Amino acid sequence: MSTGPGADSAPAPAAHDTPHAPKTRSSMFSSLKIRNYRLFFTGQVVSNTGTWMQRIAQDWLVLSLTGSSAAVGFTTALQFLPMLLFGLYGGVLVDRLPKRPTLLATQTAMGLTGIALAFLTLTGHVQVWHVYVAAFAVGLATVIDNPARQSFVAEMVGPGQLQNAVSLNSANFQSARLIGPAVAGLLITGVGTGWAFLLNGLSFVAPIAGLLLMRSSELNQVERAPRGKGQLREGLRYVAGRPELIWPIVLVGFIGTFGFNFPVWLSAYADDVFHGGAGAYSLFNTLMAVGSVAGALLAARRGTARLRVLIAAAVAFGVLEIVASLAPSYWLFAALMVPIGMAGLTVNVTANTAVQMGTDPAMRGRVMALFMMVFMGGTPLGAPVVGWITDAYGPRVGFAMGGVVSVLAAATVGLALARVGGLRLSVGWHHGHPQVRFVPRERVLATAA
Repeated sequence: MSTGPGADSAPAPAAHDTPHAPKTRSSMFSSLKIRNYRLFFTGQVVSNTGTWMQRIAQDWLVLSLTGSSAAVGFTTALQFLPMLLFGLYGGVLVDRLPKRPTLLATQTAMGLTGIALAFLTLTGHVQVWHVYVAAFAVGLATVIDNPARQSFVAEMVGPGQLQNAVSLNSANFQSARLIGPAVAGLLITGVGTGWAFLLNGLSFVAPIAGLLLMRSSELNQVERAPRGKGQLREGLRYVAGRPELIWPIVLVGFIGTFGFNFPVWLSAYADDVFHGGAGAYSLFNTLMAVGSVAGALLAARRGTARLRVLIAAAVAFGVLEIVASLAPSYWLFAALMVPIGMAGLTVNVTANTAVQMGTDPAMRGRVMALFMMVFMGGTPLGAPVVGWITDAYGPRVGFAMGGVVSVLAAATVGLALARVGGLRLSVGWHHGHPQVRFVPRERVLATAA
């Protein structure tokens, strides 16, 4: 990993592997031995559960108020629009600011937003524009919160445990999907969406307490970027000159924009295709979380983030979406949520870790802001389009389109990385079985000779 001022002149690593800390085989939960990270992880377990409850309740409330998948897509777009508009500026601020106080402010703001939406809903005054405003407010806080959390992980655990901690963060977030949607489904059908919003707002007490209890002396000190002109352009030039960073970001941009619109698709499948209501929507999200947790835990066991794994997972993700779009029965569609969750999480974790481990610490806030802006900020562009297609042509066509775009993006980026890394596609036989893989060009030429 580049760490000094001369990093800009260093040769780019091979495209099929990413820069990483020295290989050390660690246990699946090794980063939890670090006290500060353990406090952070525990707080996020509670908060993430509340976040998933609010996501389910928010989508279902909008669908109940409007009866429109496009409105659900618009709500999702509003939540991610600030990342698209201001994400890079958020990264510049994060590189300048101390991470822990910054996170205390953003987590407090998101908790208060949940409580305000709960008050409006429980008092019977909620209107769809209230949900739109709340979604946009959460998005504004996320502009700072997301790159701050991403960068703060490295300060808590150091480079040796970064891969493990990033994977466990994803496992944490996805594990919350096992509980959050299930609880949200019970609350929505039992007492209404307002209670899900209230519990989400209160859940932010846990991460705030964890941040306050941390020991500053045990954090890895990272030099903050000084105030100066051109820092945004500097970050963009930094990424543009490194194929091992720019191509994973391009890939997650396409998949995030067109392949991850599950609030639109799953609510439409639950309501229009299988007529299962909020319970079906909750089940689909829960089963996807099962696969996501499995994918995250497998990633935690890997010592490095391989770009070949990223490409393979992206192709599998798109193919599975296409297959699920054609599923004729409720239970087959539900079962396919597990491998879709596993493949989608593998894409996210592998790309996230590859980009973090290949980035100079002083640039990490800006680079991760670009990563999250592309991954999440593309949603305001994709969600309304996907919602319109889903309304106009049906959920099956909308879901299939997301899968097709994901496969095409993975194939294109894979070929680009292979070319940058001096690789070529090799097709042959191995022990009587066909084998397709990327190998160095010299090997292909030697075989042909």
